[in-house]
Amino acid sequence: MNQRTRIAMSEDEVATLLEEGRKLQLATINPDGTPHLVTMFYGLDQGRITFWTYAKSQKARNLSRDPRVSCLVEQGDEYSELRGVLVYGRVTPLGGQEDVLDVGMKVARRMTPGVADDQLRPYVEHTGRKRLAYVVEPDRVVSWDHRRIT
Repeated sequence: MNQRTRIAMSEDEVATLLEEGRKLQLATINPDGTPHLVTMFYGLDQGRITFWTYAKSQKARNLSRDPRVSCLVEQGDEYSELRGVLVYGRVTPLGGQEDVLDVGMKVARRMTPGVADDQLRPYVEHTGRKRLAYVVEPDRVVSWDHRRIT
């Protein structure tokens, strides 16, 4: 068995890492073809990555032209501890304000673990008026767990 196969995670392990994570690196494509890379808090909807952003943000403008994204969630500090999931996919914009607020609540819960929903909701409702929400439809998932390297 080659090392790439040995360090790949199972679907359940990928799902667990995505559930445990709080932030991801999101890459969109700028008009000149260069990557636009930002750190984002994210939510999950039936195992799929969701996020929101201001409608006038660079990433929103990029996604309106080209829905392709790469999303990286990783854990670990030392090389021997690194685990990660890289999702290549396309975003689907979520249309209604209720969808935006739903994603906003999922994201806010990750940003502020342990804070009650009734305390988060006013922030989400206020900032949600200027935001768009997306769900990532995965095309390909790559994973690694360097703890398996001996």
